[in-house]
Amino acid sequence: MAAAESGVSPSRNPSQLSWVSLSKNLILAYQSFGVVYGDLCTSPLYVYPSTFIGKLHKHQNEEAVFGAFSLIFWTLTLIPLLKYLLVLLSAHDNGEGGTFALYSLLCRHAKLSLLPNQQAADEELSGYKCGPSTDTATSSPFKRILEKHKTLRTALLVVVLFGAAMVIGDGVLTPAISVLSSMSGLQATEKKLTDGELLFLACVILVGMFALQHCGTHRVAFMFAPIVIIWLFSILFIGLFNIIHWNPKIVNAVSPLYIIKFFRVTGQDGWISLGGVLLSVTGTEAMFADLGHFTSVSIRLAFAVVVYPCLVVQYMGQAAFLSKNLGSIPNSFYSSVPDPVFWPVFVIATLAAIVGSQAVITATFSIIKQCHALGCFPRVKVVHTSKHLYGQMYIPEINWILMILTLAIAIGFRDTTMIGNAYGLACMIVMFITTFLMALVIVVVWQKSCFVAALFLGTLWIIEGVYLSAALMKVPQGGWVPLVLAFVFMTAMYVWHYGTRRKYSFDLHNKVSLKWLLGLGPSLGIVRVPGIGLVYSELATGVPAIFSHFVTNIPAFHKVVVFVCVKSVPVPHVIPEERFLIGRVCPKPYRMYRCIVRYGYKDIQREDGDFENQLIQSIAEFIQMEASDLQSSASECQSYDGRMAVLSSQKSLTNSIMTVSEDDFADPTIQSSKSMTLQSLRSVYEDEYPQGQVRRRRVRFRLTPSRGMEPSVREELMDLIGAKEAGVAYVMGHSYVKSRKSSSWLKKLTIDLGYSFLRKNCRGPAVALNIPHISLIEVGMIYSV
Repeated sequence: MAAAESGVSPSRNPSQLSWVSLSKNLILAYQSFGVVYGDLCTSPLYVYPSTFIGKLHKHQNEEAVFGAFSLIFWTLTLIPLLKYLLVLLSAHDNGEGGTFALYSLLCRHAKLSLLPNQQAADEELSGYKCGPSTDTATSSPFKRILEKHKTLRTALLVVVLFGAAMVIGDGVLTPAISVLSSMSGLQATEKKLTDGELLFLACVILVGMFALQHCGTHRVAFMFAPIVIIWLFSILFIGLFNIIHWNPKIVNAVSPLYIIKFFRVTGQDGWISLGGVLLSVTGTEAMFADLGHFTSVSIRLAFAVVVYPCLVVQYMGQAAFLSKNLGSIPNSFYSSVPDPVFWPVFVIATLAAIVGSQAVITATFSIIKQCHALGCFPRVKVVHTSKHLYGQMYIPEINWILMILTLAIAIGFRDTTMIGNAYGLACMIVMFITTFLMALVIVVVWQKSCFVAALFLGTLWIIEGVYLSAALMKVPQGGWVPLVLAFVFMTAMYVWHYGTRRKYSFDLHNKVSLKWLLGLGPSLGIVRVPGIGLVYSELATGVPAIFSHFVTNIPAFHKVVVFVCVKSVPVPHVIPEERFLIGRVCPKPYRMYRCIVRYGYKDIQREDGDFENQLIQSIAEFIQMEASDLQSSASECQSYDGRMAVLSSQKSLTNSIMTVSEDDFADPTIQSSKSMTLQSLRSVYEDEYPQGQVRRRRVRFRLTPSRGMEPSVREELMDLIGAKEAGVAYVMGHSYVKSRKSSSWLKKLTIDLGYSFLRKNCRGPAVALNIPHISLIEVGMIYSV
């Protein structure tokens, strides 16, 4: 009894619970090596050459090597250890990390979002309530200023998109520098390969790596963590050997006094060399960005206990070797590897470089998926490559673009130093933006004083600003690459976002008046034919113009009409129980409903072919819930559009008023129809597209006899079931967006050229929403924005 009263299960005492939690975090920490730390752990391959090749070659002496190691040690300590582990990992969004997680947090705690179709009902999502509650009475003046000025909100979005574009740039640069650096070990052997042969081998590995992306990494993911762990312990023992064998005095270089001596001797050349030193922390952002796959405790544990000590000892050992072998700086890592273990280390280094590249490519796919969810990236095909491993996805179009760009970088530069200049600049800009967003989170989300945020921002921006200024000095030597890539991707993202917002604004201002529909009567002045018509629109309220455009030209429509809006909300995930928001558009005789389907920015829309059945179940539950509400008749008179209810399709399966019978069949068309014409069309479609069929469920609904059911409710449910049996059609707008004649030349360029080009070359909305082609009706609309 005492155990039950204390809230602890009798079978588990607190020590058992803590052991379970510890074992779970240890397992996650083990798994994190293969996903999070691959990029960061391969940095020793190229940090010292990138630091000393350049103007610092005039200062290649023992004192400069000691100073360079001291810089690397304190860089690793201040940025990954203090900034990320102590502060940033605490600023997660329901367990998710990264640039978009911080932006999502800000949008939920302040009115900063530019997503057009947000509703008050979204704030009731369980994932929405994270962190302290926002109270307008106690909100800071800084927060009110951000909310008041749309220009500031737009500028914030541009900053976030710029950071996302830089992450995409990392997806191009990381494979190039990692694979080329690992292959450079072949030049340290007796039989040196030529630069051309080395480049050819690197390109073969890069092509193979991108070509196998469609298979997913789940089949070999179990090998990723052991590879990185073996690599870490290999460089740890190599570092220890070099310290003991070459120069044990290197231990003294952990003192920051050596940094002062370094800059006193090298001056401006030493400051420019910071562009190479910052490569020691490239990949650090993954600790925060990949937080959703693990826990903050597991990532902290893995870095503090294993990664940090191994990297410090390796850099220390490499510095000890270089202090006595200054001529080995161009290929410092492989030169410092003892001959007996050279080939095993070379193999492990190559595998670790591939693992690190793979993690960055997957992260690039993820960031593009999040950009699309926020309406900032054109529609692309997202393939979920594993049913068991969350977050494993593949985007074919982006994969081949990344491969072409990576090969172009590798072949064009052929030099890891110049690629390192580009890579370092991209990573430091992402860190700089993350620090800025974190300062906003401290004020807006954590509700701390502006002084605390300014202290955090100022301290880190001074440190990171020094590195960023050094990286910017190397723009002519390759640093221009990430800036060009980021500009191209950010321009495409902002043009798409701007065009999408203008299109939504047109829909909002041209939606059908509810009074017009009510004036037409339940028949809407047209012929109501059997079946269900799903009218897709981005509008969360009102009736879209495509509906009136359709019935004006073809005076007939389905007996049951459902206006469907599929939208993203600023939370990482929406649980299935909260996915559907169901409401009524007009009085009951009209048989018109609204369904809003909500997804988080990290949710994957699976092609399970069961949307129609879930929708019918949810509407049936809504009808029953509405009938059981004692106040429904009073509230119904006040508003026919706007009363929405969260329905769980999973609960509807056990709905007492309906019985469900089902069997599996492969049919990409209407589930059931009495029309011989549609049945013949179905067979023709199956013959032409045998591989394109989605496994769907044939579900038949039957009304359970109930004495207490009102006649009007029974009639409405019977109409719904009958319409479902007659067939389901999907109605979408086939839009042509163009600028007004009075628009400025910049707007005409953006809409008529940029946005139109992106729309023509991206996936259509029907394909993106997995709509059966034979059931689709497209309504042509011209948007003058």
